[in-house]
Amino acid sequence: MPTISADLPFFSLIDGPTPLQEMNGLRNALLSEIKDCPRLFVKRDDLTGLAGGGNKTRKLEYLIGDALAKKATDIVTAGAIQSNHARQTAAAAAKAGLQAHLLLFDTVSYDGPAYRVSGNLLLDQILGAKVRIEDKHADALAVFEEVLHEITANKGEAYVVPVGGSNAIGSTGYAAAFLEIEAQANSLGVTVSRIIHATSSLGTQSGLLAGRSLAKSPFAIESINVAHETQDTLVDKTLELANATAKRIGADPIHAADIHADFRHLGEGYGLPTEGTISAIELVARTEGILLDPVYSGKAMSGLISKILAGEFGNDETLVFLHTGGMPGLFAYPDQFGKT
Repeated sequence: MPTISADLPFFSLIDGPTPLQEMNGLRNALLSEIKDCPRLFVKRDDLTGLAGGGNKTRKLEYLIGDALAKKATDIVTAGAIQSNHARQTAAAAAKAGLQAHLLLFDTVSYDGPAYRVSGNLLLDQILGAKVRIEDKHADALAVFEEVLHEITANKGEAYVVPVGGSNAIGSTGYAAAFLEIEAQANSLGVTVSRIIHATSSLGTQSGLLAGRSLAKSPFAIESINVAHETQDTLVDKTLELANATAKRIGADPIHAADIHADFRHLGEGYGLPTEGTISAIELVARTEGILLDPVYSGKAMSGLISKILAGEFGNDETLVFLHTGGMPGLFAYPDQFGKT
């Protein structure tokens, strides 16, 4: 099996492969409503281990590695107020002895009382990040320039991590994750037909596609869109990032036909849970004891369940749902739960 070059800068943040677990409880619950259901597995990247876990930790192993190689002292990144990426970046920076600067923009039109005080935001502060909250109309470029100037004035060396950790460096983490999933499936004697996951900043999807290309594997990578308004934008940006990642790891080019995204489950927009999201979170919690999040994995699971109930998969298929983490975000949406 191919591997990712050990020569690429890397800073270890994950202790061993995350589990690949079968979801028999969820499958049985679905079989109570329909005749046929594919075999279901979950890749537990909520268990990456760093300050609550999540998929960004895989990206940060390469991004922090690159930052250290470039003698950085400070890490700067951005996201929404309840950004899982920001929380994991703060934790990774702390572990590496770097100062995290989080530029959080109040872009999500959610007015729950806990949203702007709890969840990931609380953890950002506990982790020692310098948090700056800006209005959704703020000039992001000007804010970044101001923070970078402050770091330079204090004789620091800034390293900018893109939103979601989604560039070719960060996406390398998910090329490696694809190889990890395939190795685990092979060891279990399981033939995977598709990997299903949430997509937003596109780094996870791009990395999986690059890893699939490197391994020359036949099964599909399929995303549930949780952020983008138009499919053309998603495909074009994913194609660009996936090919940059593929080039970095020595994989064959990715083509537009390789990119599959389901746009039917976004609801009113990013960060706004749908009724299906809440139902999916509660169903998976009550059948598997696994906690999804209201922004990414919960919405993606809602999409997956809807597709299964609509008969969009064959009974002989085996699906792997990639759990991208985000459980701390549940505490920012307490008013959405406990109604059933």
